Amino acid sequence: MGSSRLEAFSDGVIAVIITIMVLELHAPHEPTFAAALPALPGLLVYALSFLMVAIMWINHHHLLHHAREASAGLIWSNMFLLFWMSLVPFDTAWLGEHPRAAAPIAIYGADLALCSIGFLLVQSALACQNREDAESICFFGRIRIKAAVGMTLYAAAALLPEWSPYPSLTIFVLIPLAYFWPDPKPAAVVET
Repeated sequence: MGSSRLEAFSDGVIAVIITIMVLELHAPHEPTFAAALPALPGLLVYALSFLMVAIMWINHHHLLHHAREASAGLIWSNMFLLFWMSLVPFDTAWLGEHPRAAAPIAIYGADLALCSIGFLLVQSALACQNREDAESICFFGRIRIKAAVGMTLYAAAALLPEWSPYPSLTIFVLIPLAYFWPDPKPAAVVET
């Protein structure tokens, strides 16, 4: 099977994930700003989750461009990633309703850590297909570092809310912002 079918399937699943997230938002019954205030935490968590899913989709898109074939390892690692991504709407809705409660914060962090593991698995499957390509090896090294750091921080965020919700919430905001930091140009790629 070609990798284009895998990418199209993944794009469809991610589009459904984003659609489900927005359906969890409910408009206030009263047409006043005061009535909208209680919905603000849910809107902020939605915006954060939308940004995270967008970053995952962009990274997934870049990763799959390195696929030479849709091997069994790539398909199953991709399914692992998509499964954990599909739980983001549930996590988002729960955290939006209870933004300072330990359990929703812990579940949100654990799910995002598992998404990071999914990215590591997809990256590993693709790295096996591109062992001879120096540019891909450099690219996969950068992805591996980001996913490992994200996984570690998300796992920490899942453990921290028992003491205080604020370090976890800070981690949730800082990790997506780190993806806007430009990557240094890999040394293995030389433009002529």
